[in-house]
Amino acid sequence: MIQQRLATTLCGIPLRNPVIAASGTFGYGIEFEKILDLDSLGGLVTKGLSREPIAGNPAPRLWHTEGGMMNSIGLQNVGVTAFLRDKLPKLRKYSVPVFANVFGFAAEDYLEVVRALEDSEGIAGYELNVSCPNTKHGGMFFSSDPGLLSDLVTRIRPLAKRPLIVKLSPNVASIKPLAEAARDAGADAISLINTFVSLAVDIRTRRSRIGAGFAGLSGPAIKPLALRLVYEAAETVSIPVIGLGGIRTGEDAAEFLIAGASAVEVGTATFIDPRAPQRIAKELETVAGRLGISSIQQLVGTLESPGGTAAKAKEMAPCKIEQ
Repeated sequence: MIQQRLATTLCGIPLRNPVIAASGTFGYGIEFEKILDLDSLGGLVTKGLSREPIAGNPAPRLWHTEGGMMNSIGLQNVGVTAFLRDKLPKLRKYSVPVFANVFGFAAEDYLEVVRALEDSEGIAGYELNVSCPNTKHGGMFFSSDPGLLSDLVTRIRPLAKRPLIVKLSPNVASIKPLAEAARDAGADAISLINTFVSLAVDIRTRRSRIGAGFAGLSGPAIKPLALRLVYEAAETVSIPVIGLGGIRTGEDAAEFLIAGASAVEVGTATFIDPRAPQRIAKELETVAGRLGISSIQQLVGTLESPGGTAAKAKEMAPCKIEQ
């Protein structure tokens, strides 16, 4: 049994530990009940839910890379109605906090899903996947435009009586304006990062190895980038930050907490080890003990400023134009 030192809260929700199973890699949660103890998790995030069922992208959908995994599942899911009918009732027998991941291709899509979920028990909060193209605005991604993001969260906020987490994409010039937009529009927390847009090439066919062309890169290769973005977001906003991206061990989780995350999500690691979130939580407890930490919250946001004052001075200095 993991010791009390890992107990924490997220947006007022008690968590046994700060390790949460991430969306897209843990099904709807209930599929893993015979593999691990769901109640040992800090929480779980469901597969993304849409208004109607989505079949997903053509195969191949996955490609193993040297440092992780590429995927282009295409947001395949059963739809919110089937989730409420077939999945959620089975999850209610567990005490693990369940966060429903919500997505859409227009603000109205998100609103309809949240409305449907609001009437049901057994959900602790929502995680908005904003890495989707807004079909009503020429395909611009919600996650790349602070204005679109702000409008989306502002419209959902009055409907959502539960905590609202916004999952940000790394495929932007700067994470700070997006974190601020989510906060100012009423988000209770942000999670980051989602996957990096990537490409794998088959030299024999001279085509993409992924059926849909581009794919999202996840796994250990993106961890250093994810850590940097989590640190920047946590320095920018005071609402909780949930960190994810390449977490495989308890030490990885501790790094994200030190960088400013209040909790972490584990995704790609579950493809190799379905019990990864449970194992990582146990390893994190060992790490905390080794560091002499009596409460995991003592780690959060304790990173000394990378580079110190010299780095800040360099950032502020004007660019020199070579003649």
